[in-house]
Amino acid sequence: MQDSSTMLVTFGPLILMMIVFYFLLIRPQKKKQNEIQSMRNNIKIGDDVITIGGIMGKVLLVKEDYVVIETSSTKTRLDIMKWGIGSLASNKAE
Repeated sequence: MQDSSTMLVTFGPLILMMIVFYFLLIRPQKKKQNEIQSMRNNIKIGDDVITIGGIMGKVLLVKEDYVVIETSSTKTRLDIMKWGIGSLASNKAE
């Protein structure tokens, strides 16, 4: 009986720290990753996007794993992999 209570005292705080670590760090990160993946999968033609490198543009074409965006008034077109899209640009940014 004493061995099991000693193990509980020894490993109890470690298990508690792992549970707290999961709820404070891992779970919110997974939630954010799922939101970003959902945003990338729901990009449609005409959306204004910002890449992870800071390039802003309007989506002209959406394929399975990449999009074509048009930047600035010079009508430069870029093929961007979907994983490179950082966020959708809001209308307030313009």
